Amino acid sequence: MTAPHVHASHPEIVKRLKRADGHLRSVVEMIEQGRPCLDIVQQLHAVEAAIANAKRTLIHDHLDHCLDDVVGAVPRAERGPIDEFKAITKYL
Repeated sequence: MTAPHVHASHPEIVKRLKRADGHLRSVVEMIEQGRPCLDIVQQLHAVEAAIANAKRTLIHDHLDHCLDDVVGAVPRAERGPIDEFKAITKYL
């Protein structure tokens, strides 16, 4: 069996996703209660943003740690392509 793949950011990501899960459950209740569409869409937008932020954090963490395991630590002066890749991930 493989050892768990856990990084320092994972507990924070789990916390964010649990919060998003709670918001999503609230959205379902809002729909069932017949709440106004604008209120529902605002909450859905918040859920979507929370999940996107969790995904971005996980990708950045992977780049910062897992990539270093493969290629070795990269000096700050040479991290330009990695930093650029991290910046571009916001468009995923």
